[in-house]
Amino acid sequence: MEELTIELEARVRKSVDYFMEGYGCCQSVVAAFADLYGMDENTALRIGAGFGGGVGRLRMICGAVSGVVTLVGLDCGSTDGDDREGKAYCYKVVQDLLEQFKQKNGSVVCADLLEQSNCKVSTDTHIPDARDAHYYSTRPCARKVEDASRIFAHYLMEKNKG
Repeated sequence: MEELTIELEARVRKSVDYFMEGYGCCQSVVAAFADLYGMDENTALRIGAGFGGGVGRLRMICGAVSGVVTLVGLDCGSTDGDDREGKAYCYKVVQDLLEQFKQKNGSVVCADLLEQSNCKVSTDTHIPDARDAHYYSTRPCARKVEDASRIFAHYLMEKNKG
C-alpha cells in the first residue's frame, strides 16, 4: 500500500490514541473519521459503544472491523430502500475492505484474533476486562485498530483520486 497523506496518517494515529485511552475498537475507528461525515465525537463514540469485545463482548466480528463497516455506511451507504445498485456498491466496498483486513490478520472474528495472540477468550460475562499495562501488552487490539483505520484511510485516498 502506498503512503497516506499527513491528514489521514494523523487519523490512523488518533484511532490508536482513542483505544489507548480506554475506548473500544469500534469506537476508536469511527471517532477518528467521524467529523468527515458531520458527526461529533460524542455521537461517534456512542454509535461504536456496543461493538466492543466483538459485539457486546461476545467475541464475534472484531470491533475495529465493525468500525470500518460503520464508516463505509456513512461514506457510501444508500438511503433509498429500493436502491439495489447503491446497496450493492456499499456491500462491495465492505467486502473489499474486510478482505484486506482478513488477508493481513487472518480473520475478522474477534475470538480468532485474540486466540492468534494467545489471549484468553471468554464470553461468560458482560464486564469488560480492566485496561492496565498487562492488558495493553498482551492484546493485539491496538494493532487491529491501526490496521482497520489504515485500510479505511487508504480507501478514502483511492476514492478521492478518482
